[in-house]
Amino acid sequence: MEGHSPPLPPLAAHGHLALSETELVDWGERFGRAARPPLIVTLRGELGAGKTTLARAICRGYGVPDEVTSPTFTLVHEYRGARSAVYHLDLYRLKGPDDLANIGWDDIMSSEALVLIEWPERAAELLPADHVPMLLQHLPDDPDRRLLYAGGHVGERKFGDHA
Repeated sequence: MEGHSPPLPPLAAHGHLALSETELVDWGERFGRAARPPLIVTLRGELGAGKTTLARAICRGYGVPDEVTSPTFTLVHEYRGARSAVYHLDLYRLKGPDDLANIGWDDIMSSEALVLIEWPERAAELLPADHVPMLLQHLPDDPDRRLLYAGGHVGERKFGDHA
């Protein structure tokens, strides 16, 4: 549809958006509605920064009808979205890239799916170059808002023309 903002909205002059939780959820839902598989999205940020909140919102926008929870202990959750499977990975408990074979990394990365990865730094060089990186940070002077840095290797074919 014409007149809608792109899934990665124009970023502020410093390359980031400062968002409340409500705004972060809205942004994530719009991103999810616009996402097209195969697409790998990495979600970085310290504990409590909002990675799972953002993943939940992206899944809701993508058409996942199920409750989306953190895969901290199971490492991988698989959902059915409107357009494809969705894999939500939490690599926090892994020591490094050598542990990825045990969770089906190669199969997930080669699937025609939306893949959301929390703590992607644990995958190091095994992350595909064309992933969409996102970073959430706490604002020291405003605990109710987060800085969202989003962008990187976004290909036009990955997104529809609506948000």
